Amino acid sequence: MTIKLLVSDVDGTLVAPDKSLPASAVAAAARLRQAGVRLALVSARPPFGMRYVTDRMHPDALAGFNGGTVMDGAGTVLERHLLPEEAGRDALALLTERGVSAWLFTADEWLITDPAAHHVALETRTVRQEPRVVPDLAPYLSECGKIVGHTPDHALLAQVETEMQATLGERAAARRSQPYYLDVTNRRADKGFALRALCRQLGIDPVHAACIGDAENDLPMFAVAGYAIAMGNAAPAVQVQAAAVAGSNDADGWADAVDRIVLPRARKAA
Repeated sequence: MTIKLLVSDVDGTLVAPDKSLPASAVAAAARLRQAGVRLALVSARPPFGMRYVTDRMHPDALAGFNGGTVMDGAGTVLERHLLPEEAGRDALALLTERGVSAWLFTADEWLITDPAAHHVALETRTVRQEPRVVPDLAPYLSECGKIVGHTPDHALLAQVETEMQATLGERAAARRSQPYYLDVTNRRADKGFALRALCRQLGIDPVHAACIGDAENDLPMFAVAGYAIAMGNAAPAVQVQAAAVAGSNDADGWADAVDRIVLPRARKAA
C-alpha cells in the first residue's frame, strides 16, 4: 500500500509521558509534509486541549472527543456529535453509584464538582486550561462533548467500563482512554468513526491511511486504517493488533514511526 495520510493519537503516542511535545516529533511532521503525506490528529482530549499540540504540528485536520468534533487545519468545525442528554444522565448516575468521580467537557470548558479530586492537576497540565467548579454537572448536558469518569482504582474503572457499555448500549460509546479515565461520548465518537471522517474531509481512501496509537481506544481506528502502528509503550493486546510497532513515547517513538515505517511506504503527492 501507499501511505498518503498519517492519523495519530496524541496522549501516550505523540506526546511524551510528561505531556510535552518532543522536538523530534515536530521535525518528523515537517518531513511528512515534504514527502506529500497529510497529517491528522485524533484524541480523546477536547478540541481546546489540543491547541498546544496543533499550533506546533500544523495538522491538515483533527478530531477531538475521539471524533465527536472534527475540524480542519484552521480549527473550523466540520462535524460535531454531542453526547445525548439522556445517555449523559444515565452515565453520571452510574458513576455516582459506583463511587467514581466525573468531569464534563463542552466545546470550550472543563467542568468539575470537586477541585481536590484525583487527576485534576494532571488534566490541567494536559489540556493547559483550568477547570470551572460547578455544584452540579447535569445542567450542562445539553452541550456535552464528553463525560469522563476517573479514579485511581484501575480495576474498578475496568468493571465500570463494562457496566457502562451495557447500560448505554447503542446510545453512547464508553471506552477507557487511560487506565484511570473512562470517556463517555456520542456513539459516533470513537476513533474508527474519526478516521473515516478525517479521510472523508481530506479526500483520502482509508486504505491509504496509516494510524498510530497506544491504547485500547485506538483499536477502532486500527480496524479501519490500511496500516496500523502501535507504540512501543502500548500494551501487548494493542501491539498484537498492529502491523508494526514503533519505539516508546519516552524515546522519540513517534519520529521513529515516521522515519522507519511511514515514509518508506509513502510517495510524493501529485
